Amino acid sequence: MTDQDQAAPPSDQADQGGPPDDMPYEAARDELIEVVRRLEAGGTSLEESLALWERGERLAAICQRWLDGARARLAAATKTDEAEPDGE
Repeated sequence: MTDQDQAAPPSDQADQGGPPDDMPYEAARDELIEVVRRLEAGGTSLEESLALWERGERLAAICQRWLDGARARLAAATKTDEAEPDGE
């Protein structure tokens, strides 16, 4: 599976107004925090709670992809730095 395959949301998510897959990390994180706050506060119907939970799962997946990408970039940069000889 390529990065693009992992990044593409199932078509039903886009139809249901799910978060865009190219949403910036900070926006996804902030919205996820709000979803969690609303779920923890309670007072929502079962249907709304389930919708919030599903949106939170999608937002968490977006955040995780950003973090995985950052981790991979750091690992690649570290390998490059280690491969260069100390004497210039």
